[in-house]
Amino acid sequence: MYPKEYLYSHEHEWVHVDGDVATVGITEFAQQELGDVVFVDLPGVGDEITAQDEVGTIESVKAVAELYTPVSGEVVEVNEAAVDDPEVLNEDPHAEGWLLKVKLANADELASLMDAGEYEEMVEGKGEEDADDGDEDDEDADD
Repeated sequence: MYPKEYLYSHEHEWVHVDGDVATVGITEFAQQELGDVVFVDLPGVGDEITAQDEVGTIESVKAVAELYTPVSGEVVEVNEAAVDDPEVLNEDPHAEGWLLKVKLANADELASLMDAGEYEEMVEGKGEEDADDGDEDDEDADD
């Protein structure tokens, strides 16, 4: 479900590194939690960003979520297609729905990110906890 060549943050962003440039987006899990994305606000090209800082917002019909960057560096490209048509995040958050390209200032920051397997375990664990909260009620209803 999650591309194996990407790295993932605990805040549900993905990173794909090509040389010294990292492409950043939100995961499918984050998109599903948000629901239909209707607005995206991103930093500008040339902006310097620092890992773990809030760099934008993503608005859906259900909520407004902050976008945190998992890497530091200079924004070298912004996905204008996602800004102009946020629907692309709903349809393809791991490819066409990328958000930023960042020239990495510190590649060592990548070591704090999870691989696809670790990320999947994290979100599955979160889902199981949520499911466990309702299981007892469901079992009582079945009796």
